[in-house]
Amino acid sequence: MGSKTFLWRRTFRRYHLEHHKYQGEHGVDVDVPTETEAWLFRSRPMKVLWMFLQPAFYALRPLVVSPRSPGGIEIATVICQLTFDAAVYHFWGLKALLYLVLSTLLGMGLHVMAGHFVAEHAAMVRGQETYSYYGPLNIFAFNVGYHNEHHDLPGVPWTRLPQLRALAPEFYELPQHHSWAKVIYMWIAGSE
Repeated sequence: MGSKTFLWRRTFRRYHLEHHKYQGEHGVDVDVPTETEAWLFRSRPMKVLWMFLQPAFYALRPLVVSPRSPGGIEIATVICQLTFDAAVYHFWGLKALLYLVLSTLLGMGLHVMAGHFVAEHAAMVRGQETYSYYGPLNIFAFNVGYHNEHHDLPGVPWTRLPQLRALAPEFYELPQHHSWAKVIYMWIAGSE
């Protein structure tokens, strides 16, 4: 495992474990948009804007909802990222740096593959905290769509989540999604 992967996993893990323990609880689960986000981004145009900015909210929400003192690894990661960004700017200019930032916003924002952020935790059915997606894009997304399965048994590797569902289909006869594009559309077009 590379050092960059280790740094990201260690930092992400702190919040992800709490997400599993306190799934759907406002003020603790940093995967769930804050009440302020829900209030500000309730009209259709604002929901579209939220989708574009979603990567920033996803990255910064932990700092607001459940702030932690950064450790040495987090500080080193920020220094490495800023150094890399400075090098990109120095060698290739502002356009190259903006390309990287805007590509991230598009790829994790209003993009069909980013539909999983909405599909996983936007309440479409009262009483259900999370949803799975069983569509073809799981091939490209490391089976992230098997979200209920992941929450039931988080230690199961992503490569085995379809097998888990096949072994116990009766546990996954829940409301589910088959199109991330449709999820995004339904969420944006939903009630204002």
